[in-house]
Amino acid sequence: MAGAAGAFGVKHLEAVAAIDGVEVVSVVGGEPDDIEGFAKARGIPHWTKDLAESLERADVEAVILATPTPVHATQAIQCLEAGKHVLVEIPMADSLADAERLVAAQRTSGLVAMAGHTRRFNPSHQWIRNRVQAGELTIQQMDVQTYFFRRSNMNALGKPRTWTDHLLWHHACHTVDLFQYQTGEVASQMHALQGPAHPQLGIAMDMSIGMKVPSGAICTLSLSFNNDGPLGTFFRYICDNGTYIARYDDLYDGKDNKIDLSGLTVSTNGIELIDREFFAAIRDGREPNASVAQCLPAMRTLDRLEKSLNA
Repeated sequence: MAGAAGAFGVKHLEAVAAIDGVEVVSVVGGEPDDIEGFAKARGIPHWTKDLAESLERADVEAVILATPTPVHATQAIQCLEAGKHVLVEIPMADSLADAERLVAAQRTSGLVAMAGHTRRFNPSHQWIRNRVQAGELTIQQMDVQTYFFRRSNMNALGKPRTWTDHLLWHHACHTVDLFQYQTGEVASQMHALQGPAHPQLGIAMDMSIGMKVPSGAICTLSLSFNNDGPLGTFFRYICDNGTYIARYDDLYDGKDNKIDLSGLTVSTNGIELIDREFFAAIRDGREPNASVAQCLPAMRTLDRLEKSLNA
């Protein structure tokens, strides 16, 4: 587990602990982590701040990368070239060129390489997908809000970041992929607008994105780091047969009645479900759902949106 002491590294460690037959044998930290103390507190036998050191270990078969976005593609390729399966947190890259390099490296290696597109695995979105696939629902519009209050460089735990997050390549990536995954189509029309750049961080703090797939379904996405209110991402599915609101792993109908998702999946934790898919694909010798190749169309759409913003 690389980036183990970060907000999502901890979430993955908790998820892996619930999965039989999987053991974390090495953790990789960065500055300013006390990765030794972190590992000892959790009974993990090896720790380092050098990913290459972990990759040299014979007992390491697979790697989960919960490291900073700017190094995702380079580190994922490093893992594959070392003969290790890899699950890289979303986004797998912050440019289309790097995403394509990663997909090429996976094809050369023949190993499992998966991107952390957790929304594909949240029980709430699985419930919708099952009904779309069964012909019971047709999506007319996805209306999505991704809101944070993050006017300084802090992570989800409120700790300083050593890198800068991005609304388009990280947070919009979730929704772009989910919209295309749920509709089974790639966006054919799109536009994007962004607000002023933060004077220190150099990134847009507000953004809006619109997309349309060939069948006619549209997606309206609003993102902000300026929102001082309810935080997180909220998905409204407006369908031909009902309206549904997904709040991470929970799902409600349009009248705010909670939908029973029990029995749908082996866990109600989307991160645990994505980790389970990763390990199952390794054991079965198959391509996982959310392989880097399957997620490449989302990166192509993000690239088109970035070009529209720059234009």
